[in-house]
Amino acid sequence: MNRNIIVLDTTLRDGEQVPGARMNLEQKIEFAHQLKRLQVDMIEAGFPASSRGDFEAVQRIAAITGQSMAVTALARAVSSDIDAVYQSIKAAEHPFIHIVLGTSNVHVTSKFQRSHEAVRQMGVDAVKYARTLLPEVQYSTEDASRSDFEYLWQTIEAVVRAGATIINIPDTVGYAEPDEFGHLIHRIHDRLQNLNDRVMLSVHCHNDLGMATANTLSAIRNGAQKVECTINGLGERAGNTSLEEVVMALKVKEDLYRCTTGIRTEELMNTSRLLTHLTGLDVQVNKAITGENAFAHSSGIHQDGLLKDKNVYEIMSPEQVGAGAMELILTARSGRHAFRNAIGKLGYGDRQPEEVEALFAAFLELADRKKEIYDHDLLFLLSESSNRNESDKLYSLDSFQVITGDLHPTATVQLRKGESVYTGSSTGDGPIDALYSVVRQLTGIDISLRHYKINSISRGQEAIGRVSVQIDYEGQTYSGRAMDTDIIRASALALINGINTLLLDTPHRDHRQTLVQTP
Repeated sequence: MNRNIIVLDTTLRDGEQVPGARMNLEQKIEFAHQLKRLQVDMIEAGFPASSRGDFEAVQRIAAITGQSMAVTALARAVSSDIDAVYQSIKAAEHPFIHIVLGTSNVHVTSKFQRSHEAVRQMGVDAVKYARTLLPEVQYSTEDASRSDFEYLWQTIEAVVRAGATIINIPDTVGYAEPDEFGHLIHRIHDRLQNLNDRVMLSVHCHNDLGMATANTLSAIRNGAQKVECTINGLGERAGNTSLEEVVMALKVKEDLYRCTTGIRTEELMNTSRLLTHLTGLDVQVNKAITGENAFAHSSGIHQDGLLKDKNVYEIMSPEQVGAGAMELILTARSGRHAFRNAIGKLGYGDRQPEEVEALFAAFLELADRKKEIYDHDLLFLLSESSNRNESDKLYSLDSFQVITGDLHPTATVQLRKGESVYTGSSTGDGPIDALYSVVRQLTGIDISLRHYKINSISRGQEAIGRVSVQIDYEGQTYSGRAMDTDIIRASALALINGINTLLLDTPHRDHRQTLVQTP
């Protein structure tokens, strides 16, 4: 009989720790809805003690999880963090508190600078307090793969006796290799079954040596009941275990692992693409499962074999992960029914009628310009619609003009912020430099451009270009993204969106240095 493996997605917490991957509140809600369509069992929605914005995001996500998805958020082993988690998730139908505390010597002696006994007691006290708030508590032994085993086990035993219901074993720095990590999980599983067989054993692996997926699968074979993953393997440094890789490995090699998940695999590609659109972080083209070339075959020998029998070179079909039969070509003549059907197949069939009408109008406008509309174009429209609830405290682009050449590239821009309109001109080394110079001048915010990237996300002469930027402000990095068939306009919007992200993150600051205003 197959075991069911519980899947926790931590894209909104661990995945968002990637520089440039931050999402605003509405984007996080949109992604949480997609995780619900993907049918993950659990979602780690954030780190509510870190900021008011993260607290509100976790609170909003907890409200939409319903019966189908448990929700948690991260807390350090201190009461204020635990309170923040409880207050942010208490309205959910299946909430649980996640506490993390290091167990390796380097964490205990260097990070906490306490005795091993004192750190262990911190964990016990934290679990006991969390159990007064909620009946389900997960305890993560941070850096477990570099910990002394006997101290690690003593910590696990102590927190289980204190009331922990899930024990999570992280390979925090991606140090372990599959045999080593599997052996560790086997030893813990064996002892945990004797201590309390109702406690769930979980793993959380990082990819610093490129072995996160292999380590997670090895842990499953050795008794792990729950895995913590992210979409596209997103995560700090080299990333986390890739959800889609683990899920499809269990599906393809079911005879070996004798495990299944409740993941709706047909939504994997939709989820990957949505995350890419929301964060602006591309998936490498040869990435397993969700890469653009994951199901592409260029070799003549391969193509010949595939034409005779797909099983010759495919161990899974693209349709299984939502990558096949997805390319929908629409035109301005396609009509509302075809449009609704198309966005429904992309996972957006639950939009309200008035929102569909607004989207359809935007679709017709784009179709007149582009002639043929593909899935990426539809995702662009859907992404744009999610970002239109802008505060009057944020900047928007009214109009612009750019003159380029080898003499004096010049840009003129008109911005709007609430009822105020700001207009100015500037020169630069090129059209983008001139454009960015005048935007900096009009906002009066002393930012520096750290990263600029442009790429095409659709086909045809009028392809949509996506521009991603990173800006620095007083040592902090903020990201902005925008998409348009006009790459100069997309460049302006990306910078403005980055500045708006800065303003949302520091709402009480006066960032302005100088400002030019026209009535």
